[in-house]
Amino acid sequence: MIDDVKLQINLLLGLYMNFQTYPFEKLTALLEGILPNPNLSPLTLTIGEPQFQTPDLIQQKLKDTTSFLNKYPKTTGEDILKTAMINFCQKRFDIKLKKNQLIPTFGTREVLFNFPQFLLFDKPHPTMAFTNPFYQIYEGAGIASRAKIIHLNLTKENNFKPLIDELKLATCDLVILNFPNNPTTSVLEIRELETWVKLALKHNFVLLNDECYSEIFLGDAPHSLLEASRNVGNDEFKNILIINSISKRSSAPGLRSGFIAGDEHILKDYMKYRTYVGCASPLPLQFASAAAWNDETHAKEIRAKYVENLKIAKEILGIEPPNATFYLWLFVSDDLEFTKKAYKEQNLKVLAGSFLGRDGMGKGYIRIALVDKPENTKKAMTRLKILLK
Repeated sequence: MIDDVKLQINLLLGLYMNFQTYPFEKLTALLEGILPNPNLSPLTLTIGEPQFQTPDLIQQKLKDTTSFLNKYPKTTGEDILKTAMINFCQKRFDIKLKKNQLIPTFGTREVLFNFPQFLLFDKPHPTMAFTNPFYQIYEGAGIASRAKIIHLNLTKENNFKPLIDELKLATCDLVILNFPNNPTTSVLEIRELETWVKLALKHNFVLLNDECYSEIFLGDAPHSLLEASRNVGNDEFKNILIINSISKRSSAPGLRSGFIAGDEHILKDYMKYRTYVGCASPLPLQFASAAAWNDETHAKEIRAKYVENLKIAKEILGIEPPNATFYLWLFVSDDLEFTKKAYKEQNLKVLAGSFLGRDGMGKGYIRIALVDKPENTKKAMTRLKILLK
């Protein structure tokens, strides 16, 4: 009986929600049957998962609060966590949020998937746009929301920044930006963000910026869409939302701690929706997350590790590293063949750019995640240099 139910669910998903397989599954299929160089130790540069230890202050707070596992967590989040997130926004972006302008979330992947479904539910012909190439959850959310999808293509010719087509934007209900950008590493300057805020107000679409890489940078700190909103006089953040996370900032993806912030009128109804979703974070995780959001010292130390890795890449590959994120977005002409060659000859896993985009976006590029120890980064960059000759 249970197997029959599972079969019916799978049939329905296949019929009505035609999700593509994730990039890492495509990579596994691409490399199947290829024997990597046995004389070299395997090195993986594919997933943006920090390989540095989660700082002790976070681990200790988690250990000290396990007694709270006997309590149900509130969907709204504990005050200590929400206050820590609000304080982070004030210290980092000089934005003082009210409590009803921020909702703690169970990471950001869940909110990126369910928020569009909430927002677009009662739209007769829902339309959403997002940057392309992209984090695949955007596409999944669009499919689950039965939305028409418009791609904001990022190319070398437009400096990997979305071109503005107001005729298309005028049809949108939701636009998702992702800056600093994964995978292209591009950053929108404050004036560019301000232009997007004005467009959201002019055409009355909800604009959400995925800012999960805002804390990994080499030079000037990237700006938030909330700052841009304030700068153009939209102090209440009408139609404007951001999400952020400590996964990269604090080397703590396992805490699943993120937030969505901005337009309180949208968030009020979204909060009601979330009470049915059942994605409240366990209390020990909330206390540990609050410790992480409140502390800047460890975040600077972790950022320094990524900066070191990017400098290693610059020294060995002779490239100019990006100003933000811990990725390299390298043109290699044929990304699929290069990915196979890297695995076969150098026992090196990289991610083909065409797995991250649609309509040819990302083709010819590979994404490299510099999230490991410096010694492993040096080994990987040395092998990569051989391949790039």
